[in-house]
Amino acid sequence: MTFKHIISRDNSLFKQLKKLAESSRERRKLGETLLDGAHLVETYLEVFGEPRLLIIAEGESTAEVSHLIQQLADVPTVMFPTLMFQELAPVASPTGILALVKTPTISPPEAANFVLMLEDIQDPGNLGSMLRTAAAAGVEAVYLSEGCTEAWSPKALRGGQGAQFTLPIIERADLVGLASNFAGQVLATTLRGESIYKLDLTGPTAIAIGNEGNGLSSAMQKAASHHVTIPIAEGVESLNAAAAASICLFERVRQTL
Repeated sequence: MTFKHIISRDNSLFKQLKKLAESSRERRKLGETLLDGAHLVETYLEVFGEPRLLIIAEGESTAEVSHLIQQLADVPTVMFPTLMFQELAPVASPTGILALVKTPTISPPEAANFVLMLEDIQDPGNLGSMLRTAAAAGVEAVYLSEGCTEAWSPKALRGGQGAQFTLPIIERADLVGLASNFAGQVLATTLRGESIYKLDLTGPTAIAIGNEGNGLSSAMQKAASHHVTIPIAEGVESLNAAAAASICLFERVRQTL
């Protein structure tokens, strides 16, 4: 295979890729994002086909990355020196391969029976973890509020490990309106509420998880049909938002087995 070797930070393609890696506005404007690592690229390939561009780092690569590069020999490929590549990667120890892809769009079902609503989640790693859990639990649609971090950032994609390629994800959603019109029960996770283990979750259910520090807004709590909590040991203030989401989602899974 042949590839273009770029060594200057003044190169227009490098500047564009760096902007894409760092700016959610740029990703939304172009409808593109960057995938980091062979696993994400392979998963995207299986679901949506070839990426628009491969980006590789100078130096030795793993057998997995080398195989993927050979498999995608017809895809335009650029190589950057290690330090320049690291400026594009979302982690401190990059895997040596990135891919430029079109941001997928998956439409939600008309009447979803199992929904996750996320309000103002700030950490992209947390969001990615929640999306990964939601996909594993069989959630049919995930709605993100206006204040949520972006689902398609490189860090959220890495945390999701392919969840974004199978889940209908609707960003900048009106969660209060959705909760008010949901044809089923809407559970607002709070520090004080009914134990989630005492509720019947076998019917249409939406689970709302709030901001890591402040929880759900008062408006969202009012729109919910139930306030629920996860019983925890005395003296422990609360659970991480991603952990709380996992427990709630899989309690619903347990009840519907």
